[in-house]
Amino acid sequence: MRLASFNVLHGRSLADGQVSTARLVAACASLDADVLALQEIDRNQARSGGVDQTAAIAEAMGAAAWRFEPALIGEPGATWRAAEDGDDPASAEAGYGVGLVSRLPVRAWHVVRLRAAKVRAPVAVPGGRGRFILLPDEPRVALAAEVETPAGVVVVATTHLSFVPGWNLVQLRRVTRRLAELGLPCVLLGDLNTPGGLPARSTGWRAMAKVKTFPGSKPSMQIDHALGHGLLPVVTSATAQELPLSDHRALVIDVL
Repeated sequence: MRLASFNVLHGRSLADGQVSTARLVAACASLDADVLALQEIDRNQARSGGVDQTAAIAEAMGAAAWRFEPALIGEPGATWRAAEDGDDPASAEAGYGVGLVSRLPVRAWHVVRLRAAKVRAPVAVPGGRGRFILLPDEPRVALAAEVETPAGVVVVATTHLSFVPGWNLVQLRRVTRRLAELGLPCVLLGDLNTPGGLPARSTGWRAMAKVKTFPGSKPSMQIDHALGHGLLPVVTSATAQELPLSDHRALVIDVL
């Protein structure tokens, strides 16, 4: 079974600054993942051509199940509100958040909403050659699926945590506690905005991959992670794959 995680930067390429749905879909399909976790993914945003990007990727992968879960409703950087549990996941409203696409059956979905930090923090500008800007934080979300795998039911979850140091660890511990309460083996995939071995040490979950993922062109650190909890299949390989979009590499793990 192959699991993958990719912060897609809403499909934008740093090489040409363009967003191409065809390029995004081809890149994600090329990972050949049984379950693909997506971060910084758009639904019906003008900047990405008004496309439900998760749906387009799911169609190309021949998915058995998929779901987009917004952290924000509206336009990032303009007018938006925090997404709420009462929002319709099948809504046509513009949104921005995370997604899961599975070629294996999914028997249930779970959502964990995460509050934004109350402080601003410096964030690297993609392609900005070391430039930083001071940004307010945004609410975040974790999305989990109970996936029917050949080894039994496994919870596969994705999230994209705050860039505010310390607050992202608070969010991570909340997500892992909620997932552990499901009482099933679990893999958490995503951009945790936390380097190296810190996510595993702070949660007690197992690091399933130790590869550098960021920045995509010449990675110097790992901020995209796969954390495991419970009795899980053995990891046979873990790689970071460069694709023709985003400022991250895709994290790919094979399990036996």
